Amino acid sequence: MKVANDILIPELARLLAEGKEVRFTPSGVSMRPFIEGDRDSVILAPLKRAPRRGDILLASTRTLCGNTTYVLHRLVRIEDETLILQGDGNLFGEEACLPGDIIGLVTRVESPSGRCKPLTNGRSWYVLKPLRKWLLKIYRHTILIWFYENN
Repeated sequence: MKVANDILIPELARLLAEGKEVRFTPSGVSMRPFIEGDRDSVILAPLKRAPRRGDILLASTRTLCGNTTYVLHRLVRIEDETLILQGDGNLFGEEACLPGDIIGLVTRVESPSGRCKPLTNGRSWYVLKPLRKWLLKIYRHTILIWFYENN
């Protein structure tokens, strides 16, 4: 069952503020290949330290129109106090937020079978940014097809 972000995220934030870990299944393709939307589950914990490059964060961001949106993306750099986030599957788009906009930190990613997926820091993937377009295309046309045909 899908729950709208404006209902789900405040509840996740409340539970995290109480110090609890939460599990949910994100949607979308922006974190491919490391998190497959509508399939993999992520476990979020409260962020109890300064955010670090490579962390996967759930954060609120503002659009150019001033609307609030939520992203589950990787921290790619820090500029002064501003955190710059980008989805692993995104080739260009970035979002900016402040440390106070962080809702939680991804501590684990699980496949539908319950297998823990490696929680990489994304540095290698970030360095491969010029090749991502092709790597993602290969991923979509081989691994994903195999997975959906065999499950």
